[in-house]
Amino acid sequence: MAVLPIIKLGHPTLRKKAEPVTEFNDELKELAQNMVETMRLNEGIGLAANQVNVLQRVFVIDWQLIDEELDAKAYVNPEILAKEGNEIGEEGCLSIPDVRGDVPRAYKITVRYQTLEGETVEEDLEDLPARVFQHELDHLNGVLFIDRISPIQKKLLEPQLTKIRETYSVL
Repeated sequence: MAVLPIIKLGHPTLRKKAEPVTEFNDELKELAQNMVETMRLNEGIGLAANQVNVLQRVFVIDWQLIDEELDAKAYVNPEILAKEGNEIGEEGCLSIPDVRGDVPRAYKITVRYQTLEGETVEEDLEDLPARVFQHELDHLNGVLFIDRISPIQKKLLEPQLTKIRETYSVL
């Protein structure tokens, strides 16, 4: 396994829509394992392929941080089938270091995704698991949590965001 570099705000890949995964092979499994290692090393709860500069529709979530009986899991070609309720919660992002904001998200969602073996799964998620899934799915669509915060919050965070863009910008 290898730790992958996490790209930061300002890198163009973060704003691109990821492509569907069509091949379920050892390369995909290796990518997912590397993403889990990278996420854990950087103390994240989730990591999308876009964040490691790979435009494939896959993300990982470390459920161990919510329930120590669980492990990290990869979600391939994920989608949301239904949403219920709404709540505002604080979010951060490994690609936007040291910035947090209050983001409105659906409280409960029904999702569909594929496993690393290509099996299709549907399940219901709520509360923090639903929030993390929505955050990571946004990444695959080129959307960042700062796109969902209030205009006032964004204005207050703009100096920090500008500094991150300047520090990590790709020439």
